[in-house]
This record gives sequence, C-alpha cells and structure tokens, in this order.
Amino acid sequence: MKKVTITLLTLFSFYSHTRAQEFDIVTLHNKVSICYDANSKLDSITAHLLASDIEQISGFRPSTSAGIADVSGNVIVIGNIHAEIIARFRNKINLDSLNGKWESYGYRLLKAPTKNIKNALLICGSDPRGTAYGVFDLSARLGVSPWYWWADVKPVKRKKISIDIKDYTSAPPSVKYRGIFINDEDWDLQPWAAKTFEPETGDIGPKTYAKVFELLLRLKANLIWPAMHPFTKAFFHFPGNIKTAEDYQIIIGSSHAEPMLRNNVGEWDEKTMGRFNYFTNKEKIYSYWENRIRESRGINAIYTLGMRGVHDGQMEGIKDLRDAVPIVEKIIGDEREMLARYINKDVTAVPQVLTPYKEVLEIYDAGMKVPDDVTIVWPDDNYGYIHRLNNKTEQGRSGGSGVYYHASYWGRPHDYLWLSSTHPGLIREEMLKAFETGANRLWVLNVGDIKPLEYNITLFLDMAYNIKSFRDSRYVKDHLTNWAGSIFGTTHARKISNMLWEYYRLAFERRPEFMGWSQTEPTTPTNYTAYNHFYFGDEARRRIDKYSRLEAEMRNIRSQINVKDTDAFYQLVYYPIVCASLMNKKFLYRDKSYLYAKQNRLSAYDYAQLSSDAYESIVRETAYYNTTLAGGKWKHMMSMEPRSLPVYQAPVIPPIHIDSTNSWDIAPEGLVTKDSSLLSTTGSKSLPVFDVFNKQKYFIDIFLSKNQPVEWKVTTSDNWIRLSSSSGVLTTEPGKKEIRIWVDLDWNKFTGNEKMTGQITFQGAGRQMQVNIQGIKRNIPALSGYRGKIENCGFVSIQASHFSRQMKRGLQHWNFVEGLGYKDTVLQALPVTIADELPTDPDVIKSNRSYVEYDFYTFSSADPGITIFTLPTHPLNNLYHLRYAVSIDDGPLKMVDYKTFGRSEEWKQNVLRNRAEKKIDMPHLSAGKHQLKIYCMDPGVILDEIRIDLGGLKKAYSAIP
Repeated sequence: MKKVTITLLTLFSFYSHTRAQEFDIVTLHNKVSICYDANSKLDSITAHLLASDIEQISGFRPSTSAGIADVSGNVIVIGNIHAEIIARFRNKINLDSLNGKWESYGYRLLKAPTKNIKNALLICGSDPRGTAYGVFDLSARLGVSPWYWWADVKPVKRKKISIDIKDYTSAPPSVKYRGIFINDEDWDLQPWAAKTFEPETGDIGPKTYAKVFELLLRLKANLIWPAMHPFTKAFFHFPGNIKTAEDYQIIIGSSHAEPMLRNNVGEWDEKTMGRFNYFTNKEKIYSYWENRIRESRGINAIYTLGMRGVHDGQMEGIKDLRDAVPIVEKIIGDEREMLARYINKDVTAVPQVLTPYKEVLEIYDAGMKVPDDVTIVWPDDNYGYIHRLNNKTEQGRSGGSGVYYHASYWGRPHDYLWLSSTHPGLIREEMLKAFETGANRLWVLNVGDIKPLEYNITLFLDMAYNIKSFRDSRYVKDHLTNWAGSIFGTTHARKISNMLWEYYRLAFERRPEFMGWSQTEPTTPTNYTAYNHFYFGDEARRRIDKYSRLEAEMRNIRSQINVKDTDAFYQLVYYPIVCASLMNKKFLYRDKSYLYAKQNRLSAYDYAQLSSDAYESIVRETAYYNTTLAGGKWKHMMSMEPRSLPVYQAPVIPPIHIDSTNSWDIAPEGLVTKDSSLLSTTGSKSLPVFDVFNKQKYFIDIFLSKNQPVEWKVTTSDNWIRLSSSSGVLTTEPGKKEIRIWVDLDWNKFTGNEKMTGQITFQGAGRQMQVNIQGIKRNIPALSGYRGKIENCGFVSIQASHFSRQMKRGLQHWNFVEGLGYKDTVLQALPVTIADELPTDPDVIKSNRSYVEYDFYTFSSADPGITIFTLPTHPLNNLYHLRYAVSIDDGPLKMVDYKTFGRSEEWKQNVLRNRAEKKIDMPHLSAGKHQLKIYCMDPGVILDEIRIDLGGLKKAYSAIP
C-alpha cells in the first residue's frame, strides 16, 4: 500500500510521542471523515478545502460535518484549543504547549476516543489561523501545493493515502505579521479578474480575494495590503471583500501612502472634497479618515499612520522636510485619537504601523518622534536593498519594527513588473539582516500581480514563518530544490532548481527588464548595452550562450516531466526562462547587428533578424500564456509590456550599410571597428599577448562582406599555434556567413624564457590576411607554486571570495555568503550586530580590524587603479556608513565609503546593475609580488569583485572570467 509519510518531529516540536502511528485517510477499508467547529467559519472553509485536496489526490471526497455526532471510523477533527469540538477530547490529550501561543498548531492522534470513532487525528490551533495552518500543512504533506490553483500544480494521484504521524506542536512564526501587497495590478491581475475570473464584479472583488486569502493561509501568512491602483476599486468598495477577509481571518492593512485603511486614489474625490492638503483642507481629511475608522470597527486590521500625497507622492504643502516633522507628529497624534475614540480606548492595543518610505524616511531621520507602541516598517529602496534598519534605541521600542520589501516595482530608474527577477539569495540576505537586527514584527512583500512571482512569494513567506534554516546561506538553494520537488517530483527537482538558480543569477547581473539600458520617469529610448563584444572572449556572446544552454536544458527537462505538470512547468519554469533569454537576445543581437555592420560583416543582417525574431517569440509565448495555457484560465493575466515602456517594444534596428569591396575579412579579438587594431601596422592585425601563466584563448572571426560564398583556409607559421578550425566554407545562408576560430598556444613547445612571435594566415577567394601572434613564456622562480593572481595583459581580476588568507580580529570579520553576487559567492562583513563607534585612525584599523588578503603578481611597474565592486546595500542604520579600508603591501590605508544619497545617478546605476563600484588610485607599484588587504569596517558591506588596472584593463560589464 502506498503511503505518505509525515515526519512531524522537528526542531520546533514541543510535545511528542516517541513512536509514529499510522493513520489511514483513504484505503480499501477506511475512508476518513472530516469534522470541524460549527462556530468557526474558517474551520468550515479549511475542512472543505482539505476534503477537496484529498479528492484531488485519491478521487474520493471525504464527508464534512460541523461536529462529531454523526461520524465514525477514522476522523480528522479541526478546531482551535478553545472550541467545543476539541474540548470533548481534552481529558485524553495534552494541549498545554499551545496555550497562549500565536498562530501555532498541533497534531494529536487518538485511538478509539469514542464508541464510533476508530482513530481521530486532531488538528488543534492556538487560534483560528493556527488551526488553518495545521490543516494546510497536512495538505502540503499529502502532496497538495499551496500553488495548486494559482499555478495549476496537480498532486500525484493515488488511491490509497495513509500517513505516519507523531504528536506535534509547531512553534510560533518567526515574524508576527506576514503578508503581501498587491500593487501595480493594472496590466495583469485587475484585467484578468475583471474580464476572466470575476466578470460579474468587473474588478478584483470577493471571489478573487477568496483565492488570494486561501493562498496566504496555505503559505502560513496572515496579512493583506489590498490592490490600490486607479483601475481597481477600493477594497472597502465591495462589502464582500471585508466579509471574505473576516471569513478567512486575514488581517487588512494598507500601504505606506494609505492612512487609516483609505485608498486615496479611488476614494478621495478632489472635485467634491478639495485638495488632499492638510494645511488647507484638514477638516475634510479628518472626516474622511474618521468615516473609515468607524466603518472598520470589529475588523481585524492594522492601521497605517502618517500622511503622504494622494498616491505615492510627497505630502502636499510641505516645502522643507525638516518643517514637516512637527506637522506629521501632530497628524499621527490626531489619528491615534480617532483610533482611541472608535476602536479601543487603549490605543496602544490597536495595531498601528508607520512606513518611512521615500521622503517620510527623511522626515523620520530629521527627528520625528513616533509613539513607542507603533511598529516602524523599514522600506527597501524598491530594488531589494533595505534603506536602513534599527539602531540600538529603536531595537528597544515596544512596537518593534518590520520590513516593506519589493519583488516588483513601478518607478525610476526603471520598472520591473514583467518577470520574477529578484534573486532569492538577495531576499535571504536582506531579510535575514532585518530579522537579526530586530525587524520581526511585520514583513510585507510587494508582489505586483502575484503571478509570476510564485517562488519569490514562497521564499519570503517561508522565511517569515520560520527563519532558522535560512541563517545558513547555502540553504536557499536547498529551499528552491525542495520547492521544485514538491511541485514536479524529486526526479527532476535538482535540475529544475539549478536552472531556476541560473535564471535568477543571470537576472541579478542584469534584469531582463533593464536590458534596454533605458530609464523611466522620465522615459528614455533604449540604448546599446554595456556588454563587450570584442574582449574577454566576447562578453555578449558568452551571455547569449549561457541563456541558450539554459533554454536547452529546460526544454530537455520539459520533454521528460509528467503530463500533469505541463501547465505548472510552463508558468513556473518555461515562460520566465524562455522570455528572459529572448529579451536578452533581442538586445544583444541588435547590438551585434549594429557593431558588426561597422566591421562590414554581412552577418549584421542575420543578427538584425534574430533580434526581431526574439521579440516575435516573446509575443507568441505571451499569447499562449493568455489564450491556451490551462484552457484559457489565465487570459489577460500576462502582459509582456507593462506601461508600454521602450524596453518591451520591437527592437529598433539601425540601417545596415555594408562595404562589399572585399568579399570577406577577419576580426581578431580586440578589433573594435574596421580600421582599428591592436597594432597600427597596415595590412595586418594582431591578437592580444598570450602568456604561460594565464594560458589565454582568443578568437578570430572570419566573415563575408559580399553576398557570395567563400572557401577559406588557415595556416600557421609555427606548430605551437593551435586553432579550433583550419578550413571551411562561408555561405550566404543565415548563420553561415561567419565562423569563429579559437586560438591558443601549445606551451610544451616553448623552452625556457622565450618571447615567440608568429603569424596566422587566412586565404580565400584570391585574398590573404594575416594575424600576428605573440606568446611569452617567463621562467620566474618566485612564481613556482605561487597561488596568487598573476597579471593578465595589464590587469588583475579577483573574485572577492578567492582571497589568499584571512585575519579575524574580534567579533566582526569577512564571511562567505553563497548564492549571491555575479559569480554566486561573496564576502559580507558579519555579524550585523550593532557595535561601538568604529575606528578611523589608520594604525588602529591595521592593528585591530579583521581583513582578507589577496596575493597578486605584476610583470611591470605601474600606477594601479583598483576598482572594488560591492553589492549596493545601504548602511545598517542611520549611525553607520558603508566603509571598508584598502592597502597594498601594508602601505597607506585608503578608506572607501560607497554610501549613496537619495535617488542620485550613482544609486540609479547601482541598482540597475546590482553593483556599486569605487575606483581607488594607489601608490606606484614595481614589478613583482604584492598583497592587497581589505579591512572590515561597517557591518553588512558585501564584496563581490576586485579589478586592478595596470594600464591594460578593458571595459567589462559582467565579472571578468
């Protein structure tokens, strides 16, 4: 008999038997019944959903009843510890571990507790939501995904279901309030709800919110900030919305710009109510707030305090943010008086939050006093980097603090509303940092339209529910694998998670939505990317190839998955990977068309076509999503051009003009335009220098310039020059107008200290071209067994995690963080505990601070410029900066601070590329061995890559290989 085994003894068990006991749910001889507390609407909802879940798996739908009077055999009993249905068994079970707990649940298994009941599985909650979490946890363990409806995840069918279960009590959630903010819903969720799912309402209404709230409970969340854009009617507009939230016991909140549960963009009518201006229209505004507070009496709610503009803008009438401090303090005081008058005389018992978002953070840091019982919700910068967290004083506030975090955003410097492109490793790093500094009262994730952010939402809420495992940075990959396995089965879980991880890693380097190198607010046209097509082995082609390999792997897995998983795979894996790949190719192929036309390559036409084809493929895939996927269930849910920004449009291909005087030509690596090469010698070209320590491999492209085939061959002057190909035919067929030949050297044919020169000769159609080669083999005894980095054509590139040695002093030092950065591992200054004032005296820093040290070797003397790339985090709190200190060969110490201010151009570029870079000019270096030290200063600083320019460094967008 097939069975599902539930292991319920975990790190969070408080009460358990020593042995698991078997409980049959659906077998040949036993069919379970489900009964629930008749006085709880939520228990009724979850009982019926559990019955539906069991039916999805087995085809049998258990009966459900309010009470146990008419049930027999095996029974699942659902209720909180105060319910009468659970009280019947209190003399047979111990539920003390649930008393007084927040949103906890327990499983208790009883043999023959009554005359008619053979076995009873009690799912007991410390409160209504705790009970629901217990029910849905059981569903998940049986194989029903929280995303069964929202992503068409189908469970494995089986006719028999039995579980091995131990008595268990869950721990309270790590974060008290955990939820999502539906936002920027104009292009997907709202039109889908209005036209496809809930046309009777014509909006996001009770039917849609019921599905949202069910999802939240299945993900063990409890809070909603409802949709609030102008296209969507206010949450309170439909009385059914409030009733549905009450039924599902979901807490209603509102965003940073919506005090007192008011949706200003939908409810403030300037024509009849006047300006939303506290200074000129205070009475109308207060009446507006009071009406909603009265209406919300008895509702499970969290009230947002303060005041901003009608939408996401600055408060009207404020000329100076410092002048705003007493005004906002007065507004908050008045709002609290209203809450005390209508909700609870003890206003400290009313959940309240202040989210210091954008200009409100400046007002707060200018000295604004917030009542101690109010929860401060720290925002990120809209791109996944939290602006700031608690200082020591704030850590002691009774109201605690939380985080408002974005996985979707509309605004400058550019939106990302299309795909799920926030790296799981970044979410883990930032949210763990928040938790460790005391931000554990409320977490809210801006999820846009919910789809396609399924995994980001799961990760965020799983962290909020149970943070413990995430303290190890390696666990995020395991979490993704477990998630994939819960949906597609264990056979392909690791491969699917590896593919998704690479998808997120590539998006971390540059989000698909940012590949146009354009900006918004104001909106600018797309531009050419910063990927280098002519150095580092063709950086642009390397990115294209990574996406192509990712697509190939994904398509291979797609052909092997179970038929039942087809729709889920398309939504969760296929569409994001394919469309991210296509968006990258749309722009990188366009760049190649433009740049290769300058070199008179006939292939420029092919790349123009490939760019256009990529765009058309996105159109087709999105049409499939909206019309065919899941039988049309998601019609209007996926827009490939939110806000119709330039990045989403068909590529703009410049006119192509090819000089066909010569039928063919060559372009060695480093040749940027037709008449530029590394040597000024007329008639010949050169590759960069090869050396024995770096063992470089360079490319040479041979290409058509005239629309006629060419048979070509290549010869070398010496046998130490190795080629990937030596002859072939270029034709006018697409994809065959050019070929790339890779060149490296056979160093075994060099003896001693040698500088060898040679030539590669290309011949075809009566024409001959030559490329000069230079290889240097140095015999340097000091480098025998040397493990440091060695100069490569005038530069040294080092991944920050590849240090030579480390010195740990005191509590804080550089730590590995896996799954983050351009190469998937970074160094972070940890722990993020709040320390005393940091030293600034160079001698004290050198003698007392932890550091990492990098060995490197230079062949020639130079005045080096060092560029250090960090993640563009923000200071831990308002008392810190983002400093580290640098020295070479124990020379003068250079202090670096990459803190940015406001929405500066530097900050914009940082978040667009997920990198901050600082260049440091260092003292003159002679040839030989050197040591670079980077000292740990402010907590939370994250090092990614180091480049040392000795005079030969070329521009590279991604990490230099």
